[in-house]
Amino acid sequence: MPHTRSVLLVDDSKFARLLVRAFIEGNFPGWQVDEAEEADKAQSLAAQTQYDYFVIDFNMPGMNGIELGTVLRKAYPAARIALLTANIQQEIQKTVAALGIDFLAKPPTQEKITAYFKAQESQA
Repeated sequence: MPHTRSVLLVDDSKFARLLVRAFIEGNFPGWQVDEAEEADKAQSLAAQTQYDYFVIDFNMPGMNGIELGTVLRKAYPAARIALLTANIQQEIQKTVAALGIDFLAKPPTQEKITAYFKAQESQA
């Protein structure tokens, strides 16, 4: 039986959240997928639910994805965190790698999202 996992999608774009949610739910039935449009809500949800995965956009109002990822990494060291962004600058990729955060380039595709989670699950 597949492991039930929980994922928090954090992106100020409702369309991006719905798209990634559809990819996850279509390939990993039974997984819990929650959404937050900004960092404060994400932190509030994370305090209430133990998430296995956080998928975070970079450009959001208030705290950006690297700042939020840093906070989440400290608070939830066992969780997998991925920055999903169209900003593919090498400096951002190096920064997140140093923080222990995975990097996924937008646009999200079913293949990209599915491959990421399958790779993570095979390491679990």
